[in-house]
Amino acid sequence: MNWYGLLFVAIGLFSATAAACDWEWFMTHYKARFFVSIFGRTGARIFYVLIGLGFVVLGVLFMLGIIADRH
Repeated sequence: MNWYGLLFVAIGLFSATAAACDWEWFMTHYKARFFVSIFGRTGARIFYVLIGLGFVVLGVLFMLGIIADRH
């Protein structure tokens, strides 16, 4: 089992869930405020959901061995 893939899936699910549920502490974090100021709150939430889904896809590709980790 590829642990990188599992980590990417967990990060992606967290990001997508936090944005979809509009967690106040997540959206007001100083790193998220940059995207909120650019896209607005709703746009930033959509951005974080898309980033989260991208991480999930990346993690699944790692776990399936389609993307190989090189040590």
